[in-house]
Amino acid sequence: MSKISSSPVPERVLQSIEEVDAGLGAAGYIANEQINTTVYLAHHLKKPILVEGPAGVGKTELAKSIATWLDLPLIRMQCYEGLDESKALYEWKYGKQLLYTQILKDKIGSVVDTADNLATALDKLHSFGDIFFSRQFLEPRPLLRALEQVRGSVLLIDEIDKSDQEFEAFLLEILSDYQVTVPEIGCVSALVPPVVLLTSNSSRDLGDALKRRCLHLHIGFPDEALELRIIESRVPGLELRLRQQLVSFVQQLRALDLKKLPSVSETIDWAKVLLLLHTSVLEVGVVRQTLNVLLKFEADIELAQGQLSGMVQKARRDARLE
Repeated sequence: MSKISSSPVPERVLQSIEEVDAGLGAAGYIANEQINTTVYLAHHLKKPILVEGPAGVGKTELAKSIATWLDLPLIRMQCYEGLDESKALYEWKYGKQLLYTQILKDKIGSVVDTADNLATALDKLHSFGDIFFSRQFLEPRPLLRALEQVRGSVLLIDEIDKSDQEFEAFLLEILSDYQVTVPEIGCVSALVPPVVLLTSNSSRDLGDALKRRCLHLHIGFPDEALELRIIESRVPGLELRLRQQLVSFVQQLRALDLKKLPSVSETIDWAKVLLLLHTSVLEVGVVRQTLNVLLKFEADIELAQGQLSGMVQKARRDARLE
């Protein structure tokens, strides 16, 4: 079994769920109890986390925040249809191999001339051939790089549901044993298992074998209290009463029959827009002008515009302005 040559660095051991909450909070990620508990359990059980939920609720951001908090390199692999082993695991440095072949061609005469007989000459040539497919000619891709990190890493396999089922099956060895087999070299095993997060928007059903290897975490839209905390953390310059109004308004939008509900990332963007426009109180005119920040389909915008007045009034009442 092949191991990384450098000595491993002692891994940080998380002592409590409260430590996870504080650490993620320091990195700017406001998590609920379920998220904190899952991260804590994944750390101690050495299991990947399969994070599902609507787009824009903070799945990818969770991996970034864990990397920031633990001071580990974030290695991200974006999945797509047709992704294969050569793009995800490794490929050979063909240019370097070609140069090596040319050098060997120029030197082959002197190599053979020093041999006493044919068998010796073949042995010498065979040794050069072994170098051709050695580690020095290997170009690591995200999966292999994550295993090679001496201090550990955070491996983000983003949007796994966009990959093919064949690639999903290929991941099973890495997700269960934190090792991978390179045919020409052998089995490469991580000294420090990476923190692995797989994200999915549920565009297709994932296989049972993959799910068995992971802890499941569903991140949905936050409730009003949590979203207020998120906006406070991400847009600290926004006044409390305006923050209360915009969160109330977004919560109302999510109760409508929309094609795409506004995500947390879009709420954050809208908060930044209101700050840029020096808005102090939510007004129908401002909301109408900036509604495209929250809603991405014209049909959704038209549906919401018919109810703007009542929704804005409710948002102001919720913030105790009316």
